[in-house]
Amino acid sequence: MFRRTFWFGTGMAAGVWATTKVNRKLKQLTPDSLAATAANKALDVGARVKDRAVGFALDVRDNMAQREAELDDALGLKAPVDPELPAARRRHAIENDNSSNPKHVVDDTTSYTTYSYNRNEDH
Repeated sequence: MFRRTFWFGTGMAAGVWATTKVNRKLKQLTPDSLAATAANKALDVGARVKDRAVGFALDVRDNMAQREAELDDALGLKAPVDPELPAARRRHAIENDNSSNPKHVVDDTTSYTTYSYNRNEDH
């Protein structure tokens, strides 16, 4: 009698365990659960991609600032102002002032400056 009770209990425990496992797996395979799992994985991937993109942007910014400093040193833009060079010419050379532009047209009847946007003037 004890043998029958033991095997009956063992069979019931195995049945409950198997039913629980199957029900869990079925719940994982429902459309809502699959969508939630996919969304969670997409958020994780998105966060990793964002972190990498931010790191890349910061690297680009640092290297850009370093290269700009190298170019400034090479062109002498950070050097002290040469006392022999007049301030107006230096400003014109560095800031690319377009007051001597041949396309620059001044209308005497108005108080503002107009520019010609005719692309055929160069030909």
